[in-house]
Order: sequence, then C-alpha cells, then structure tokens
Amino acid sequence: MNKMMTMKTSSLSCGPDRYADIMLDDWFKRSFKEFGDAKRLMLLFLQTLIPERKIASITYTSEESTNQNPDKKGVRVDVECTDENGNRFLVEVQQAKQSDFYDRAVFDSTFAIQRQLEEGADEYGFAPVYFIGIMRFSLHPDSKECLYRYSLKEDNSGELMTDHLHYIFLEVTKCRRDSKAPLIEKVGYALNHMAEFKERPEGFEGEFFDLLFKSADFHTFAPEEKIKYHYDMTTERDIRNQIKYAHDEGQKEGKDNERQRIAKAMLDDGLDPEQVARYSGLTPEQLAKLQDRNL
Repeated sequence: MNKMMTMKTSSLSCGPDRYADIMLDDWFKRSFKEFGDAKRLMLLFLQTLIPERKIASITYTSEESTNQNPDKKGVRVDVECTDENGNRFLVEVQQAKQSDFYDRAVFDSTFAIQRQLEEGADEYGFAPVYFIGIMRFSLHPDSKECLYRYSLKEDNSGELMTDHLHYIFLEVTKCRRDSKAPLIEKVGYALNHMAEFKERPEGFEGEFFDLLFKSADFHTFAPEEKIKYHYDMTTERDIRNQIKYAHDEGQKEGKDNERQRIAKAMLDDGLDPEQVARYSGLTPEQLAKLQDRNL
C-alpha cells in the first residue's frame, strides 16, 4: 500500500478549501461518472453542450480501446458514454497545453468507430461519435470565443460530408460568470474555478450546478478520497514546478531540448508517464522515445 494511504485519516483536513479541483482527471471522473448522481450530471452536461441531439439517457462504456498495433498502448479517455440512439461521446479533460491536441482528438475518435464495427455494426454503419475536449488552455489566444465545434464539411459549399464525426472543444479559461454569459460558459467557468470557491457563487442555480457543486464538495469525500486528492495535488504541483523550471531554463539558456531532458529525468525518477505527458505537453509516443535516448 502506498505510504500516503497509510496516514491517519482522523487528523486530515482540507484547510480553507471547500471544493476540489475537478479538472484533474480522477476527480473529473469522480464527479461525472462515479459519485452519486454522476450519470444525471453527465446527461445534463451533454444536453447543454449538444442540444441538437435531444439526448434522453446515457450509458457508460469502457474508457479504453485496444490498439491493433501490439507495440502501441491503447487509447484511454476520461469518460465515455453512449445515448439511447447509440451516439458515442468521448470526454477528455486536458490541463497542460498540447499544440497537437486536435490531432490527438482525431486519433482517439477513430477507436470509438473501430470498436463499433468490432461489436457487429453493419459495415460503415457506425453511430455518430463526438469527441469533447475540456481544455485549461487555449489554442486560439487571439479570440474571445471559448467554444469551438468542428465536423467534416466541403471546403467551399460547407456541405456536411458525414454526420458521424464531431469535435467540440471548450476552452474553460475564457469562460465568463457574468449574468449575460450563456449557460455553457457558466459551466466552463465553474469547472475551471471550482477549487477557488468558498461557496457557490450567485447565478449558478439549477439542477446541473446543484449536482456539480455537491460532487466537488469535500464534505462528500470519503477519508481515503481526501488523502488521494491531496496526494494528487502535491504530485501535480511538483510536476508543474519542474516543467516551469525546464521552460525558464530553456528560455534563458536557449536549449531546445530542455523540456525533453526534464521529462526524461522525471520518468527516470519513476513518475507516472501519463502525468508527465499531461503536464509536459509531450505525447506518450514522444516519452517512449525519450526513455530510449540519452539526452
């Protein structure tokens, strides 16, 4: 058992914090898949984000797809579900900036298509797939927009090529909380700032926010969950500090490979590759190559 998990829970407190940062992978999954009315919360989120689908119910599916290439890892997203019509929704939370995040979204979405064919769907008769990226960074720094939607269309006429692939990206760092903000912006603002709230802000009423704030409230956490959360936050801060140091040193010294060198050092120290990838912005494939190189 991890040493952190052997701490005495009776003395554990959450300090001045009331709500957890649910933009962290495990805690987003707790809120939207595992805790209490998580299924209802996810349904309301999808209804707000994709009202045109008129989703009435959802069923959770596996978040991991097997890669047919035995030398490559499977694809894993934070939460995946289907609706009553078979539409697939892949929801991925991303903390650190990844310039190739859109490419990753396309790659991940293809596995949701392949899995349908493996499950016996008619040839090419797969249900629509939605990749939903909740991003704590922006790939559009010069724009005030926070919500971006993509599909496959003809360049000139805009004719939809297929209804079977859709991509939605919510850049939560741009979301507002003022009274004129659309509901989806308030949702994004709450996700991004949850850990800063001492109480629920005015204007965040309704069933969705009732469930969201309840799921993030430390009072609903079991003692072992509080321990794991504090451990995760400590690990996140350590990795972020190392990445920031690598970035600052790389800028000062002009070393293009400084980030890769620090990432490799973290891997050599036994840090989880998924966390190193998340906060360094490097892909799992790039990290795998780093482990075989001498920087």
